[in-house]
Amino acid sequence: MRKPLVVVGSLNADLYVEINALPRPGETISGANAAMRPGGKGANQAAAAARLGHPTQLIGQLGSDAYAPVLTQALVTAGVDCQHLAISPGESGQALILLQQGGENSIIIVGGANQRWSALGEAAQAAIRQGAALLLQREIPEAVSLAAARLARAAGVPVVLDAGGSDAPLSPELLALVTCLSPNETELSRLTSVPTDSDPQVLAAAQALRRSGVGEVLVKLGARGALLLSEDGTVTRQAALPVAVVDTTGAGDCFTAAYTVATLEGLGPSGRLAFACAAAGCCVQVMGALPSMPSRDQVQQLLQGATASRGQDRAAGQPA
Repeated sequence: MRKPLVVVGSLNADLYVEINALPRPGETISGANAAMRPGGKGANQAAAAARLGHPTQLIGQLGSDAYAPVLTQALVTAGVDCQHLAISPGESGQALILLQQGGENSIIIVGGANQRWSALGEAAQAAIRQGAALLLQREIPEAVSLAAARLARAAGVPVVLDAGGSDAPLSPELLALVTCLSPNETELSRLTSVPTDSDPQVLAAAQALRRSGVGEVLVKLGARGALLLSEDGTVTRQAALPVAVVDTTGAGDCFTAAYTVATLEGLGPSGRLAFACAAAGCCVQVMGALPSMPSRDQVQQLLQGATASRGQDRAAGQPA
């Protein structure tokens, strides 16, 4: 039996509206295709890891509203172990997602139950200590993430932190406990006060984070792919795979979860990045956050297609 990946994080009811463009102040616009889809960074990452074939447990909080059973069922269907989900009286976490043409989105978060944590229960603490890795994000109070990270590191469990979910500074104590920190380029710039408009600037900012005590830095670069700065200073880059983008919601969560799964499976830096970029490439082709998390077969098919395409390019004398 493989040890489970343990995710401590948020669950949200994502309330979608499709729009042509964001409204100006005082403007009323028409939307289309309003829908509720399961999401939340913790739920997304747990669903992604489970669908990719790794045993996964989610520690989180739901409200006592009508969204709670829908969110739970979506996670169970994805294969997530939900025994550590708690109910906090009141509303569940929610996110209003304004989806624009081309797949870009603007999101308003209402924390709800995700912000009503008191402490980690004994069963949750035991699960963290016994996990293969701990995966965190920033849509729950940092005190909870810090407590979870302390438990994990004391037990020799690696800690992966996705920097998305909050624009507040990260505490030096939490950073020192992180084995792998995964920001996108905007979050990387905010955390380091270093511009990230070019690849050399991204690398310089990642190196600044490494000096703060983080083990490795995994930077999500959207359409430009990803960059990994390993503990020994080695830099690995991966191009994004060419796909038709429908909705980018949850793609970063999918990427970080897939990278963590690949790490637990013993892949090297290049293999981890390729697997994570393929998973994110599958994700952006489907509407919704949690519903868009791909299966292992879907990721492998995209990887095989990209490999075959590169082989054809080389045979034709074109740069791969």
